Amino acid sequence: MYKISGVACDTLLKACGSPLVVYDENKIDEQIRLYVDNFKSSAFETEVIYASKAFTCVAMLEKLQKEGASIDVVSGGELYVAIQAKFPAQRIYFHGNNKLDEEIIMALDYQVKTIVIDNLHEVHRVIALAEQKQQPVDVLIRINPKVEAHTHEFIATATADSKFGISIDLVEEIKQMITLIEESSYVTFKGFHSHIGSQILAYEGFVAAIDKMVDFIKETGITVSTFNIGGGFGVRYTKDDTPVPTAHMCKTLIDSLETAFAKADIRVDKVCMEPGRSIVGEAGYSLYTVGFKKQTQHKQFAFIDGGMADNIRPALYEAKYECILANKEHEAIAGVYEIAGKCCESGDILIHDAPLPKVEAGDILLMFTTGAYGYSMASNYNRLNRPAVVFVKDGHARQVLARESFETQMLLDVQKDIEL
Repeated sequence: MYKISGVACDTLLKACGSPLVVYDENKIDEQIRLYVDNFKSSAFETEVIYASKAFTCVAMLEKLQKEGASIDVVSGGELYVAIQAKFPAQRIYFHGNNKLDEEIIMALDYQVKTIVIDNLHEVHRVIALAEQKQQPVDVLIRINPKVEAHTHEFIATATADSKFGISIDLVEEIKQMITLIEESSYVTFKGFHSHIGSQILAYEGFVAAIDKMVDFIKETGITVSTFNIGGGFGVRYTKDDTPVPTAHMCKTLIDSLETAFAKADIRVDKVCMEPGRSIVGEAGYSLYTVGFKKQTQHKQFAFIDGGMADNIRPALYEAKYECILANKEHEAIAGVYEIAGKCCESGDILIHDAPLPKVEAGDILLMFTTGAYGYSMASNYNRLNRPAVVFVKDGHARQVLARESFETQMLLDVQKDIEL
């Protein structure tokens, strides 16, 4: 039986039910430390900011806080989890292309240190609300450097027509935003943020974006104390993925930054990076129980007790995964299977042509590298319950998110008159 950090998969399912999301805490800790220890420079201060949209809960944020990492949030909900985890407000960055007034107010009330501004309209709202609350806040302006990384179109964020940030070509509008900020009594301009996409498996795109942003800072003469280079570092989903090792990626980016700053003769006090997927992705596993099977004219299906409701990525952007039968990990391959979920959608296929031993009802199917954007994008489609989440470490397990139930779903099902 396959074990995750010393705990057998069947033991986990017996204790916590199926389907189940499992994280190897040692792998998470190792990745956080690799970033914190290697993204360092003698020329400027550095900060590792975890992109909490990849996966967040109180236990995860407590772990990041302990290891000295900061976090970014992109909604009031993610910020609320951070508040519940008592995460230091000075180490929270608030992103988003369409922040609601109540979300900005929430950030100001919690005294979040930095808001990342996406557009000119947001400048006006942040200034107005900061002055209304009389609460100081630092801001970065998100710049679209128009450097296209080789990734799926749905997760590329620096194309010419991306919804994120302001184009690097709109120099006058960027300067107008900075002028408005500098005229404010409570909002302080600190610098720029850029981000080129997700699941990027090479460093060249990041280096190109750094060079382009440094050239932009030099040519415009804008004084920048903080430069956030974003994230998007890829992980291994299948044998075809070869991500750059974390330590090497960090050192390569530090070298590129130091070289670019020296060449341009500019000084930046702090540089930040935002890994998310690469911290939790490979640390996460999904466990399912096989139910029925079906042989069609061309395909052999194995149905599992989860699917697109707990992992939308294959249906959303054709994400690829690998799997095994945890209870038959040493048995010979007997055929290829379509791993199909139980949702009422033809597109609810988690893995195409998975090579597996003979699949039978009751087998435990384990999918690798589901730690990022699996649970965080889960839904109640078909009124399915979102799975429990368990952290395991050296033979011990602890539940960090409870399994939903039909009863907890019904708590939101109300009928009451509305006073108009």
